[in-house]
Amino acid sequence: MDTITKGRGTTGTGDIPLNAFLPPESPTDMTAQALRQFEPPPSPKFAPMWLRRIFVLTGTAILTAAGCYEMYRVLQVGGITVLESIILMLFVLLFAWIAFSFMSALAGFFVLLTGKKDELGIDAGAPLPAIKSRTAMLLPTYNEDPHRVLARLRAIHESVEATGRGAQFDWFVLSDTTDPAIWITEEKCFLRLRQDIGNSAALFYRHRPENIARKSGNIEEWVRRFGANYECMLILDADSLMTGDCIVRLVAGMEAHPKAALIQTLPIIVNARSLFARWQQFAGRLYGPMLAAGIAWWHGSEGNYWGHNAIIRIRAFAQYAGLPELRGRKPFGGHIMSHDFIEAALMRRGGWAIHMAPTLRGSYEESPPTLSDFAARDRRWCQGNLQHLALLPTRGFHWVSRLHLLTGIGSYLTSPLWLMFLVVGILVSLQAQFVRPEYFPKGYSLFPQWPAQDPVLAAWVFAGTMGMLIVPKLLSFVVLLTDRDARKKFGGGLLVLAGIITETILSGLTAPVMMIFQSSAVGEILFGRDAGWQVQRRDDGAISRRDLARTYSVPTMVGVAMAVAAYAVSVPLLLWMTPVILGLLLSIPMAMLSSAANRSSKLFQTPEQAAPPPVLARANELASAPHEPLACPLHELRRDTGLREAHLNSLSGQKPRKRGDVDPHLAIARARIEDAQTFEEAVGFLTARERLAVLKSPAVLANVFALPDRPDCKTDVPTA
Repeated sequence: MDTITKGRGTTGTGDIPLNAFLPPESPTDMTAQALRQFEPPPSPKFAPMWLRRIFVLTGTAILTAAGCYEMYRVLQVGGITVLESIILMLFVLLFAWIAFSFMSALAGFFVLLTGKKDELGIDAGAPLPAIKSRTAMLLPTYNEDPHRVLARLRAIHESVEATGRGAQFDWFVLSDTTDPAIWITEEKCFLRLRQDIGNSAALFYRHRPENIARKSGNIEEWVRRFGANYECMLILDADSLMTGDCIVRLVAGMEAHPKAALIQTLPIIVNARSLFARWQQFAGRLYGPMLAAGIAWWHGSEGNYWGHNAIIRIRAFAQYAGLPELRGRKPFGGHIMSHDFIEAALMRRGGWAIHMAPTLRGSYEESPPTLSDFAARDRRWCQGNLQHLALLPTRGFHWVSRLHLLTGIGSYLTSPLWLMFLVVGILVSLQAQFVRPEYFPKGYSLFPQWPAQDPVLAAWVFAGTMGMLIVPKLLSFVVLLTDRDARKKFGGGLLVLAGIITETILSGLTAPVMMIFQSSAVGEILFGRDAGWQVQRRDDGAISRRDLARTYSVPTMVGVAMAVAAYAVSVPLLLWMTPVILGLLLSIPMAMLSSAANRSSKLFQTPEQAAPPPVLARANELASAPHEPLACPLHELRRDTGLREAHLNSLSGQKPRKRGDVDPHLAIARARIEDAQTFEEAVGFLTARERLAVLKSPAVLANVFALPDRPDCKTDVPTA
């Protein structure tokens, strides 16, 4: 039998058969953490961050107080009504959110402008360090295109091997796939990848029969089975790309900081094809590094985790990051969806440091191709972040960890707050237009009282608010001007400035649409609707007219209603609300325009687009290689004996079902197969869920493969 010779490191796997998907297990304990009880360990001695945090929080408080005072002056003309009090309260909440982001961006500006060194000592310009520890590279996947996923994995593997440190890494594809055809295609692509890479590859594949707790459960199951043999694990996503240089420096950073549980990189968006994805890619590449530098500067050892492109110390993760199942029904109960924030908070609670390396380059991801896809992903994230409301009281969390949770929650609650602000603003204007003045108020007065605002001061408040949103973008531009090489790869200063202006306009037009989407999502979640677990679309982004009408009809109707209400009050109010109303009314044309392919335009050019790094070029080359889709998994297993043997071997390590635990889909499939006269007839009887159940059962697979072929059918030609 062909073998893959491990022959390196200390895992002791020996010779691994080519069709054996997993190495011998090396279990480690991992228990769910208690949320209401915790005995804190001795306080760790991490670098003090009080002065930095005082700067950010005090600056936020001062800006918010100033904005609140100016807004009060706008509204207090003639006395403040109940509706105006609500306006003031909503304004303070929204302005504080903007001020907080502004202060983090301002901190990042000074960090990058002064060339401050990385807090962890990770210097991308220094020679590549030697590493001693063993690291597991984990790639969880769920119903993704196997050809593209494994193309990216191969590119990362080749990049790591090129560093000369490849012997310190093992590679695991952790599948939670539920589509039968995709599952077998994963196995087929995996076997081909192992053959192509060669006999020195420590590359493994595991398919989990039950998708318990989604991605967090997928990682936890691997830690329990294989974690003891590794110091760290590096978590990838299905669209992740990382250079070998970046990966090795992350491992060296963990070795140099033994109290670090996690180091998170800043993933840069690549491979954008549609207009929407390209302006997201441009904005993330230009503004992202400054924002990341700012939050890393004041977060220090109390950083956050974004779920991928991060390295984690397995001992800290296993000891403190086990997630409990929340009480109650979905969407607030059940398994924790946005697990990454909570895992970081739990490890920090246990005395471990959570860091970010904002200036380390070589970490990449992809963006949803359209606003619709972005909103669909955002809906899932919204539910996960709102679920954190139940976790805020967790005992022992560091206050910065709680602030991370509040930030995630606030990023979605601000949308309904903004919508309320606009609606109440219209009501205030209606009140001022149609409510009769009070000619005989209580107390002595020479003049009647009626609702009124100072329009000139209101314009200045609006300008100040917009300035706090736009200035960070201009600060990023100033930072770019100091880097000649990066500026050239962006296309030059004038093109970048044009990109900033265009991106600001496009983002301003789509912001009201996202306000409606997020407000709707918050409402649905509060009323108990679960988002489920959808696969993110990663193609070019074409949208049908029916989907456009269905998705954007609500924002359009809200825009019409706002326009009518504003015009009923006055033309000046309509003009004042034009930016919001225009974005809502143009939601369908904007969705069509932004989903169109836009690859060749120089506008929104990024360095990775102008000069793709080798790992990106290699991944795209491998992903574009021609391949034939798999029509039927059972036909493919019957035709390919090597694939069938590998698939059966992968099932041998699965735990048997508990007595009395019957899979109804398998029972129905078994009955259908018994009634069939030929293999083709049996396959035609089975639904997708029944095929999945059959693929998990060696005994039933044997029964279906034992059936004879139809006389006029060739089994080497797959049929649907």
